[in-house]
Amino acid sequence: MVTQPRTAELLWGSSARPKRGPKPALSLEQIVATAIAMADADGLATLSMQRLAEDLGFTKMSLYRYTPGKTELVALMLDAALGPAPDLSDVDENWRAALHEWALRMSAGLRRHPWVVDVAVGPRVLGPNELGWLETGLAALSGTGLTGGERLDAIVLITGHVRSLAQQTTAPGAATDTPEKFLNDIMTGILTAHADRYPEAAAAFASASSTSGQDDALEFGLARIFDGLAALVAARTAS
Repeated sequence: MVTQPRTAELLWGSSARPKRGPKPALSLEQIVATAIAMADADGLATLSMQRLAEDLGFTKMSLYRYTPGKTELVALMLDAALGPAPDLSDVDENWRAALHEWALRMSAGLRRHPWVVDVAVGPRVLGPNELGWLETGLAALSGTGLTGGERLDAIVLITGHVRSLAQQTTAPGAATDTPEKFLNDIMTGILTAHADRYPEAAAAFASASSTSGQDDALEFGLARIFDGLAALVAARTAS
């Protein structure tokens, strides 16, 4: 379990350097950047404080002068990997266009750092970058007439859609394909052989494969979410 006060201090405080001992040869930023590179390359499960220390050329104990352990380190990695919130000032002021761009940039970030999907879950202290993403998403919905709770729920809904597709994309064997194409490649032969038992599924896959309706789950889902939000915004405006 994350030690929340210590994690909050590391994310928001100024404890990037140990307070005792000689001038450090490491920095917290260097440790986090190296850990992110290792997680991107081999997955978060392979990351350990020992392996990280060896890669940096230091002892495991030396790392504990910067972070209490892997749990807190992962919290720092998450916020750093997310990066600063996108600047949407050049996007049309329409909330739909702004949130569409916001969602696409989030999707791109999750593809760069697949392990983020597994750690950005549950109650936890939000870091500056993650909170910045939330702030930007909420700001896009300002002036729509939605309540604060509705705007928060809208961001959760959009984020959930982006995350679910990112999880499918990064599943074993799916790294180079979009989720739908990955599934279609596996299922085509099965459905051809068993079309009599699953006629609707066979027809749907055949139709998707022959039209532009394939590999578009992200855009399709975002459009439907935005359609629903637009109906709610219209109702608020009318009332």
